[in-house]
Amino acid sequence: MKNNDDLINNILNELDNKDSSDKDETEYVPFDETPGDDPTEYAPREEDAQFAQEEPDMSYDDYIQEQPQEQYEPQYEAPQQQYYNDQEMYDEPERAVPTKKKRSRVPGVLILTTLIFGISIILSMVIIGFGKDMLGIGKSDSTKRVVIKEGATTEEIAYLLKDEGIIKSPKFFMLFSRMRKSDSLYIAGEHFIRPNMAYETIIQNLTTDEIQNKDTIEITFPEGITLFEAADILEKNGICKRDDFIFNFNAGGFNFPFEDRLPTNPKLKFNRMEGYLFPDTYFFYQEMEPEKVCQKIYSNFNQKMTDDRYKKMEELDLSLDQLITFASIVQKEAGNVDEMPTIASVFWNRLRNKDEYPKLESNPTQNYANNVIKKNMEVLDKTMIDAYDTYSGTGLPPGAICNPGMEAIDAVLANFPTNYYFFYANVYTKQTRFAETYEQHLQNEEIIHQEEAEYEAAQQEAANNGQ
Repeated sequence: MKNNDDLINNILNELDNKDSSDKDETEYVPFDETPGDDPTEYAPREEDAQFAQEEPDMSYDDYIQEQPQEQYEPQYEAPQQQYYNDQEMYDEPERAVPTKKKRSRVPGVLILTTLIFGISIILSMVIIGFGKDMLGIGKSDSTKRVVIKEGATTEEIAYLLKDEGIIKSPKFFMLFSRMRKSDSLYIAGEHFIRPNMAYETIIQNLTTDEIQNKDTIEITFPEGITLFEAADILEKNGICKRDDFIFNFNAGGFNFPFEDRLPTNPKLKFNRMEGYLFPDTYFFYQEMEPEKVCQKIYSNFNQKMTDDRYKKMEELDLSLDQLITFASIVQKEAGNVDEMPTIASVFWNRLRNKDEYPKLESNPTQNYANNVIKKNMEVLDKTMIDAYDTYSGTGLPPGAICNPGMEAIDAVLANFPTNYYFFYANVYTKQTRFAETYEQHLQNEEIIHQEEAEYEAAQQEAANNGQ
């Protein structure tokens, strides 16, 4: 609409300039003031001068009568003038009344034609714009998740649709809704809309309970689950196909703000969106479109990543992908939530002291490379496998090795200060021992091996006594 406003302003400015230059032009006939040309100025005749000198007591009329008629030959015919007295000058004759110069009507016709033509173009553009918006022409076909609050008005719904990029004119949508008598029919809850839908279809969708006749299925994804494991759960419960979910989840493009922070062409990354399936409880329904399943999960992750978390992330000079990858390692390494900040500190210390500790040496990264990537890779890529295995590659792996919970993410953002560079966990008790030097680490490893052996022996004894 901005271009339309500029066009209108240009037309108005042109009209203003034309009006100022087309003021009434009045042409006056110039009056030649050259002495002798003015008919009110004429010299006295010689006869008059002679009469004034020789016979001052004779009147002018008597003198004229005494002169022979043939001797009086006037050289010109003086205009009739009115005398007021002998000393007063003759009155100046009336000047010609000035007349206006006749103007051409062509400029006015051109201006009017241009104005009408410009207004017609603007109206056409507006009508076409509203029509395309109303019919969904030329807009995206990606599905958008829209949640209508209880008691929301048509105006609130219209502006929600605009914010989501589904419609362009909330006012026009409100008018259409009122004409359709749908203002009181909108249903609160979750809806899935595509921008290329016509207003009629959007309103029908928003006034229909999509899952009214479908069974709701509750799914809980635990912390540390991989994308493949989540896809298997969805297919097992009849929600959507495994491969369809993997494809749509990795494709993304649902226009959530966090997506703008992700690399567009990540190198050596196996599953592009591994790590962004936020572990939580979700409600789906049978035979749900994969796009809608993905959007519910994307929306949840987007809500969990608050401005405060982004601020801490940037202060630590981490990208979102690095944060989630880092947190996925902490999620897999930690035996319990309380130890997560300390475990994260070990990897922070190694990342900040790359000369002495270039590799993170995390067992879960090695497991992911061999048990997930290698098993699901159609063509073996050893470079990618080595990059994920932190015993082979340096620094953080190219992507996450699982989907971490918020506790692991916050543990990384806490940046807990320690002097530890090593840790070793008991697989049975989930207790972890930390060390500053490699010698201390070896001692901790021996202690934990002894504890695990004692635990296994106790379990075996209990099993024997039970028999």
